[in-house]
Amino acid sequence: MLLVEGSAGGTTLTGTLYERGEDAPSFEGAPDEDAAYVWVCDEFYTVESGGVTQEIGGEEVQVAFESPMPRGFDTRERALEAAREHVRTQFARVGVDPETVEISVVREYEA
Repeated sequence: MLLVEGSAGGTTLTGTLYERGEDAPSFEGAPDEDAAYVWVCDEFYTVESGGVTQEIGGEEVQVAFESPMPRGFDTRERALEAAREHVRTQFARVGVDPETVEISVVREYEA
């Protein structure tokens, strides 16, 4: 399992990339269990009212969350590319320049 973390504006977003042979989430809308790699991460956007108050880049922003949409991929390279793009897109949705997002990939070992 890989954790893909994006940091910008004083906050971090982390998603999980399940690799071949690992048990990816299984729920309605999850990709076919035959997918070699499965990416799962929160999705969010700004709202005028409601949601959750987050401080991003020194400003308070109202953020609403959507249900994670798992996505399946055939190759590790394509899955990581999509994960990085997804994280940058989420930051852009709350007003952060996606070019300023620092991305790191961390291997998470099961105990």
